[in-house]
Amino acid sequence: MDMFIDGAWREAACGARVEVFNPFDGGVVDSVPLGDAADADAALRSAARAFVGWRATPLAERVRLQKRAATALRARAKELGELLTRELGRPLAASIMEIERSADLLEAYAEEGARLHAEMPLGGVAGEKTLIMREPVGVVVAITPFNYPVTLLTFKLGAALIAGCTVVAKPAEDTPLTTLRLAALFHEIGYPAGCFNVVTGTGRGIGMALVEHPIPRKVAFTGGTAAGKAIAAAATGTLKRLTLELGGQSPAIVCADADLDAAASGIVRHAFANSGQFCYRVNRVFVERQVYADFLARLVGGARDLRVGDPLADGVALGPLASEKIYRNSEQQIADAVRHGGRVLLGGERPRGGAYERGWFLPPTIIADANPSMLVMQEETFGPVIGVAPFDIREEALRLANDTRYGLAGFVFCGDLAVALTMAERIEAGSVWVNNIQRSHHNAPFGGMKESGIGREKGRYGVEAYLEYKTIYLSYPAGLG
Repeated sequence: MDMFIDGAWREAACGARVEVFNPFDGGVVDSVPLGDAADADAALRSAARAFVGWRATPLAERVRLQKRAATALRARAKELGELLTRELGRPLAASIMEIERSADLLEAYAEEGARLHAEMPLGGVAGEKTLIMREPVGVVVAITPFNYPVTLLTFKLGAALIAGCTVVAKPAEDTPLTTLRLAALFHEIGYPAGCFNVVTGTGRGIGMALVEHPIPRKVAFTGGTAAGKAIAAAATGTLKRLTLELGGQSPAIVCADADLDAAASGIVRHAFANSGQFCYRVNRVFVERQVYADFLARLVGGARDLRVGDPLADGVALGPLASEKIYRNSEQQIADAVRHGGRVLLGGERPRGGAYERGWFLPPTIIADANPSMLVMQEETFGPVIGVAPFDIREEALRLANDTRYGLAGFVFCGDLAVALTMAERIEAGSVWVNNIQRSHHNAPFGGMKESGIGREKGRYGVEAYLEYKTIYLSYPAGLG
């Protein structure tokens, strides 16, 4: 598959290519161009040309097209989901769900776009009016990670297009194929050439060329905190606007009066989804001491039932991790926890034999008696590993929960809703779930505090991030002629 620039497939200017591998068996799924600065320039110039007409396209037409795109995604959900599973290794049902939820988000953004409006304050001076307009920020660079390549692109793409911006997307090197197919689909249903371009290559290569280029006025990035800081530093040269959704190390607090079955079920479901490869998963769990042993037993019992294996097989909950690099980070954190006194109650070792030898598999892993010195309690894991620790005083649980440079998400389970709400208010995170863990809602803001990012995505908050205010002062003869 080639890059998609200006409504057409295109090779890299240098002719280089890189293979995309299936994490399950190591087989080659396809290859894509290894783009460089020349390709970044071509894509950005295409987006800049398209921006002139796209910003002038009536909002009602942009809404109509975006809803058509959502319909097309649903119609192709199985096809796109199968391709996503092949390049990512996630179980097929979850990949199809990602496509369908991305379609839902496109529609949600379209509805928010339909509600955009200008303002005209009542100044009361004859012959004078003040118009407060909203205009698209311009060409947008969207850089996305491997773990939810369609959803995390839609966070940016759906908001940018409905606002009147054009987009150049740079997907992760491991999972570029579904994004490329998506760009072609948007073009097929009627988006003008250049509205949605996709380039492929490395972050340090074509990615930084996009960020440093003078054309784009905004960069939207989801990925690691270190990479986000590098992008922010590079963007300062042209004062680009930024939305950065970065790493997380999300805590869950379980109080003694909580519904322990609901807490254990929610944490198991959330911590090990996508083999733990997402930013706002539960990473560390603090449990009130009087129910600590009981809760550990429930946690282990729920996680033990999760099947690890072929992502195309029925009933499989965890496929392989996306790469050896991702696997090694989990392996390192498990070994570090054991050295510091942690007890591995479940998992902890790569399964062997048969298909397990071809992919970087890791079963759900639960480490008891974790302490703040452990990497699993300090750094993002991005794998199916959680640390669990007891606490005696709720103030101490809050202190430990907030003792991190990250602030993306938090989770509280407590029967006393006054206590639960107080904890939720005091957790330093952009989103906090109380007594259950649902998916983030499309109409609610999503993003982090501290080193977990800048800005918010989803809902009207996401659309506003792609708009500029412009004030027009209008003077006119106030007489009747």
